[in-house]
Amino acid sequence: MSSRSTGIKNRAAATIQISSEQILREAADRQEAHVPEAVVKIHDAEEYQAHLRDRRKIFEDNIRYRREHIGNWVKYSRFEEENKEFERARSIFERALEVEHRS
Repeated sequence: MSSRSTGIKNRAAATIQISSEQILREAADRQEAHVPEAVVKIHDAEEYQAHLRDRRKIFEDNIRYRREHIGNWVKYSRFEEENKEFERARSIFERALEVEHRS
């Protein structure tokens, strides 16, 4: 056992008191502003397919980085739903279920 005491030594009030309201206000002030995604202008089907391929690679990389984070799976499947790729969206949800049940 350690001879050091882990208890509180000085129970006197601090000279400067900070309220929870102040802490929350400072946290809100320090938050980074939400940066919207850049608008991509697509001119033909080939560019569209390249854009989809690039976005899918990003989503797959995010999933490989944190498989257990269900938000990555949901964002990926919603992306596919927005692009009317319902079979892909369903497949993504099924893959997510396989990961989640083992957690």
